[in-house]
Amino acid sequence: MLSGMRMLRALVAALAALAVAAPAAGAYPQLPFPFPAVAGNPADSLLQRPIEPPVYDRARRCTPRKARPGVVAMTMWLQANVRGAFWGSYRCERWGEDSASLHAENRAIDWHLDVATRADRRTALGLIRLLLAPDALGNPEALARRMGVQELIWDCGYWGAGMQTFRPYGACYKPDGRPRRRVDRTTAHMDHVHIGMSRDGAMARTSFWTG
Repeated sequence: MLSGMRMLRALVAALAALAVAAPAAGAYPQLPFPFPAVAGNPADSLLQRPIEPPVYDRARRCTPRKARPGVVAMTMWLQANVRGAFWGSYRCERWGEDSASLHAENRAIDWHLDVATRADRRTALGLIRLLLAPDALGNPEALARRMGVQELIWDCGYWGAGMQTFRPYGACYKPDGRPRRRVDRTTAHMDHVHIGMSRDGAMARTSFWTG
């Protein structure tokens, strides 16, 4: 188990080194499409099991602050394999009636990586490429689907389950598409990667956690 974690950590580090050059902060991730396969992708060890379809479960309200086993497992996986630090998972953040942040249901992790730090920037892009890479059978976003990751936000960019690439994150841009001059770095996700999970992922009911 320990050697497997070391190998996976080395894989994430190698992907970080191969990650495309980062655009200027606030330009959102420009990643290759289609995403290339990644040798040693942990999703390849689960090819004999059916892969989950892309799923996006909206959050609707604030729930009691209760640990979700998949969120705990995902945090431990990040701590074992990825540079950075855990910045929390739960906060009651509502956007209106019947609409809330995934944090409000404790289904999202904020993982501290700062776009202003070269090593952090490369690590974030390497992690994103690993999560969204196809497996050996060509299933897109294979590791994200296996883990139950349904949402990623980083450096003014947004990806949701089933999307082919990142799109501009609304908080960073005006209605006409021009970048805002002043954006809070945390709101813009320039100092952390937001990793949102589906309900099954948050409860560790997807194949990466059950397998």
